[in-house]
Amino acid sequence: QLRLVESGGGLAQPGGSLRLSCTAPGFPLDYYAIAWFRQAPGKERERVACIGSKSATGTSPIYADSVKDRFTVSRDYDKNTIYLQMERLKSEDTAIYTCAGEMGFSGYVCYDSYEYWGQGAQVTVSS
Repeated sequence: QLRLVESGGGLAQPGGSLRLSCTAPGFPLDYYAIAWFRQAPGKERERVACIGSKSATGTSPIYADSVKDRFTVSRDYDKNTIYLQMERLKSEDTAIYTCAGEMGFSGYVCYDSYEYWGQGAQVTVSS
């Protein structure tokens, strides 16, 4: 059973940076498309970024407008880890961030639904 685990959340000042990691101990993620979602208190869950699997070679990640040009999603197949690098953080980026995975053989970058979810990591942006 695939179990996704996030790490790297915490507190950052406005304008600062944080990097989140998503991995699956003992379970190769090569052919899983991964998305990062966030949910702030009282708000709907938002998909902020998605990245395709090895079946999506040649494609580029897709970002929500709210994070475009500030967040970067990447993956290291050797480390079996997907990263979300967050720059120029704003207070409105405060949320619980969760990575989600879906079998990605079809080659899409983003999927309408994701079967596997992590437990979430808190990101707080405050001075």
